[in-house]
Amino acid sequence: MKLVSPMRPSFWKREHHLDKMTLRELVVAYAQYPAIIGYVLLSLVAMGLFAWRPAPLVPTLAAIAISALIYPLVWYVLHRWVLHSRWMFKIAPLASTWKRIHYDHHQDPNHLEVLFGALHTTVPTIALATVPLGWLIGGFGGACAAFAAGLLTTCFYEFCHCIQHLAYKPKSKWLAEMKRRHMAHHFHDERGNYGITTFFWDKLFGTWYDRSERPEKSPTVFNLGYTPEVAQKWPKVAELSGGVATGHPRRRGQ
Repeated sequence: MKLVSPMRPSFWKREHHLDKMTLRELVVAYAQYPAIIGYVLLSLVAMGLFAWRPAPLVPTLAAIAISALIYPLVWYVLHRWVLHSRWMFKIAPLASTWKRIHYDHHQDPNHLEVLFGALHTTVPTIALATVPLGWLIGGFGGACAAFAAGLLTTCFYEFCHCIQHLAYKPKSKWLAEMKRRHMAHHFHDERGNYGITTFFWDKLFGTWYDRSERPEKSPTVFNLGYTPEVAQKWPKVAELSGGVATGHPRRRGQ
């Protein structure tokens, strides 16, 4: 029984599992992924609109900087209180969204096709986080600059996220440490280490941890609390997934 639906583009002939890929293979796959292509194209549109009605230099730079800096906080808030919530799967219209944008990723953390968010959820979120601030700082041009910065920051974030799941040891000490903490989030205890490019907000809100500090593995690290018992009461995600998988994704069915 296949529990994670293959969200691969039609021009990919196989599924991509980051724990079995090289860095070069990741770069090639990343550059072809529709969400990444979409972010780049939208950022070019935003740059074109900025060129049509630009903002002055200082407000433009301020809008870009704030967009890039606020992204980790926005991600932390969404990751902790939305994606790891236990309310979305209880609301039928949101259950499929929750399944697609995060449940599937925790069911099989190294499955590239479900690592990226869906554009219909990510683009509005990026716009809400960046456009109003950019508009306040620099009007129309500032909003365009902020939106473009948010989209390109997302591309950088997603690549860092891929690296953290790749069978590859980063040469950067910063990225290697981020990878170690993120792997603990996925394979030991999902209730912490929510950051992807920084753990500043984890440290500030008390969710930063080292694996040695939590000797007991979380029983819900792969299902985010959506257990077979929970599925009996709120079955939508289970119906979409073909069941509820338990245990390590590479050891299921053994």
